[in-house]
Amino acid sequence: MKNNKKIIILTIVAVTLMGLFLSIGVNSANYQYVMYRRMPKIIAMILTGSAIGFSSLIFQTVTNNRILTPSILGLDSLYVLLQTTIVFLLGSSSVLITNGNINFIITIVVTIAFSALLYKFVFRKGTKNIFTILLIGVICGTLFESLTNFMQVLIDPTEFLAVQDKMMASFNNVNTDILFLSSIVIIISIAYCYDIIKVLDVMSLGRDEAISLGVDYDKMSKKILVVVVILTSVSTALVGPITFLGLLVVNIARQMVKSYKHEILGVITIILSIIALVGGQLIVEQLMNFGTSVSVIINFIGGIYFIYLVMKERNR
Repeated sequence: MKNNKKIIILTIVAVTLMGLFLSIGVNSANYQYVMYRRMPKIIAMILTGSAIGFSSLIFQTVTNNRILTPSILGLDSLYVLLQTTIVFLLGSSSVLITNGNINFIITIVVTIAFSALLYKFVFRKGTKNIFTILLIGVICGTLFESLTNFMQVLIDPTEFLAVQDKMMASFNNVNTDILFLSSIVIIISIAYCYDIIKVLDVMSLGRDEAISLGVDYDKMSKKILVVVVILTSVSTALVGPITFLGLLVVNIARQMVKSYKHEILGVITIILSIIALVGGQLIVEQLMNFGTSVSVIINFIGGIYFIYLVMKERNR
């Protein structure tokens, strides 16, 4: 009952923030225009928060580590590298940049293809240690960042502005054409995991304990990692990378409910993600007058929280 009350309270907070976001500054004269501009932002924040929060939760379950997020696989760095490469080779006026639909599809295809090659290479070697994938992901992420910095130094400063827009998550210019497709992919991915939610509860005990209880740990890990890649790819292609959001909301959710059940943790994580994004966007628009982006605020708070978690684990 306590967890249900917390879910209800968090839902009320999320709905209240969304109501404030939609209603501030609205009158009878500008109602249609404001709704036309703000509704896509709300939908994008719900989709992004759901994808990032849930993917981080199940990723931490597979890795059995509460300070890791899917960004360690190098997907965020790959996204920035892809956008930089397109601008470097074809220019910021290329249809691959200006057309949001084409850019979205290319980002999804490249990210999933990279992950598929990574998984195939690692698992073909017969390794049962998932941390091999994480290590290779870190190495690839560092390589991608180095290549990105190299090209950004060489491109024209005017062209760099186009890359800079892609480097930070922003809800100010959401591509409404891809919201429907993104929602379908995210809903199907999360629904698939909720179908095996009790298996995730067992996997959180650790590899050896899960296997002893009859779970095909390696097979399930591969499936969950595929879902993580899909959710991360869609959220990143939709608004851009938000590195520390997943780390922040998942650990807060764990502190709030003190439960191992992913059914409860998943719901609270998603709601907290929506609260963080909507609240952050309200601060950006109403207090900072668009002087920064919501990803800067979340990454700043999340970075501090990450240091706190590292220090806490070290002391333990």
